[in-house]
Amino acid sequence: MRNIRLSSGEIAQVDCLSCAIISGQVKPNGGVIIETDYFHAHQDVAYPIKGLVILASKRHIHCFDELNNDEKLDYINLLTKIRQAQREVLGIEYVYYFYNEDTTHHFHTWMVPRYEWMNAFGRSVESLRPVLLHARNNLSNEEHEKEVREAIELLRESIKNRSL
Repeated sequence: MRNIRLSSGEIAQVDCLSCAIISGQVKPNGGVIIETDYFHAHQDVAYPIKGLVILASKRHIHCFDELNNDEKLDYINLLTKIRQAQREVLGIEYVYYFYNEDTTHHFHTWMVPRYEWMNAFGRSVESLRPVLLHARNNLSNEEHEKEVREAIELLRESIKNRSL
């Protein structure tokens, strides 16, 4: 079991965060944005940054090369739809995409939006860790959580209105 600190400050004990989200044991802030047979997308549970979306496989795999053909198509379609919604309804101009294969979670991609306030931490990959910690330590309040939930709903509605 691992302890995962949620953006609310609560600690969730899970073997695998993705399995816990799929099963409903852990509920991401605002709920799931979109779910298909192969993937689910949700607001990152640890960092309260508006529009920070995690796109995770339902199947417990860790690498791109483990995706079957149907999963590959679903992945790129979802990634594209989410990014389009981030731009159109949240006004997010730039996004950093991350995925790593040595995770204890399922295959997942972080879609980290780039906001002006983040420039104080630099404009490179190295700036992301301080940005995430700043968000966790300074944006975990009811006012900001409300903005995050509103953004999730906007993303959900925008994506739902697009055909898969």
